[in-house]
Amino acid sequence: MADNDVLLMAHLMRRAGFGAAYGELKRRAAKGYEATVEELLHPEEQEELNTDVMQRYMGWRDMGYLAANQGYWTYRMVNSPRQLQEKLCLFWHSIFCVGDSKIMAPHNILEQLDHFRNHGMGRFDELLLRMATNPAMLYYLDNQLSHKEAVNENWGRELLELFSMGVGMDGQPNYTEEDVKACAQAFTGWTVGNGMPRYPYGRYFNQFLYNRHDHIDGDKTFLGETGDFNGDDIIRIIAKQPATARFIARHLYNFFVADEPQVPSWQDTPPRDMAAIKLMEEEYFRSGYEIRSMLRLLFNSDFFKEARFSKVKSPAELVCSTLRFMGDFDRPAPRMYDMALEIRYMGQDLMNPPTVEGWHTGKEWIDSGTLVERVNYAASEMGRLEAPGIRAVVRRFSDQAPTVSAGDLLEGCLEMLGGYQLMADTRNLLLNHLGPDQDIPTDGEEFTQTVGQVLQLIVSTQEYQFT
Repeated sequence: MADNDVLLMAHLMRRAGFGAAYGELKRRAAKGYEATVEELLHPEEQEELNTDVMQRYMGWRDMGYLAANQGYWTYRMVNSPRQLQEKLCLFWHSIFCVGDSKIMAPHNILEQLDHFRNHGMGRFDELLLRMATNPAMLYYLDNQLSHKEAVNENWGRELLELFSMGVGMDGQPNYTEEDVKACAQAFTGWTVGNGMPRYPYGRYFNQFLYNRHDHIDGDKTFLGETGDFNGDDIIRIIAKQPATARFIARHLYNFFVADEPQVPSWQDTPPRDMAAIKLMEEEYFRSGYEIRSMLRLLFNSDFFKEARFSKVKSPAELVCSTLRFMGDFDRPAPRMYDMALEIRYMGQDLMNPPTVEGWHTGKEWIDSGTLVERVNYAASEMGRLEAPGIRAVVRRFSDQAPTVSAGDLLEGCLEMLGGYQLMADTRNLLLNHLGPDQDIPTDGEEFTQTVGQVLQLIVSTQEYQFT
């Protein structure tokens, strides 16, 4: 019988990270659930991932290209001891979308990701300000083209619609077209300084530049307040809106708890768990807009603990959790680029979302093409019998007894993968494949092959697509 504390820890580590090996789950369970939550919430107290070798391996020339940066990030997601930090980086990247297809400067996107790592658990208004001064974001949404004589509304509109408030809630709009105009005017003069040439030492990071001569001075009316507003005033006003609390709470629920409808429908579609959303809205204001406090409430709540396998894995989650289980993607190697490409083939081109709206999540991750990619990838990984993760499963059985029943083998593999539960029909199909009445010897290479086959069958099921 699986240890319930270990299964709950597996759930936490899937959602607050990219999964964990069974040995790590047992150690964390012994430490305690709430203590583990606190550890995850304070990445600054954890060891940082050593990237020196990887950076020397890749070199500045490679880091000028999207695939290299995607490989770098995938490596971090798999190997960083600061798992929640990397998971939050993915969370914010899915909201504050910037695409390399337009800016063609992945190093600037990498700088944005570092903002998410270093400040993603802090105050939301401070994170918004960092995004408003981020060269990648400003260029992506054309604010360097917004001038006092010719205002460009792209940044101002998306700041309200996709980054902070959403178009509406409870059937009512959250802002008007006049608010969009005032917001865009307040951010005139917020631009990007001229970039340095890339030669001979590679591309430089662009810098934020405030041009006060290109800013529209004078009173502006925004969300019911009037004043000589600049961009930081707009962010201050946005942060205190009830709509902002709802927007952030709903995004956190959708990413960490259970799949919600797509963001464009939120104005007229209520949350699936209004009580949970209300609790997080209250914490947003009580804590002074702090994301860490909202996450603490979320991870320790019953609505989180009871939401196991209620979310479809994103491609990044599927690939990175599988790699963490396998345990050998732990050093720079040529195949690190390939892993990032696997995520792309499944429909999530990291650092290059399809639009500023980002990716549609939940069941929309899966269609007939991406499902084949997901199953083939996971099953192929489980076929690498020499990997440490496979060997750990084999050792668990061989150290316990000379034989194991088909049922115990299947349940043990499910537990080692993180406590997956199969539907009755699926479980019976797998048992029939093994021969339900047989005792299987646990020594020799034949048993290793049997374990690999069982794991391949499990990751090919519908259940493995959920987290």
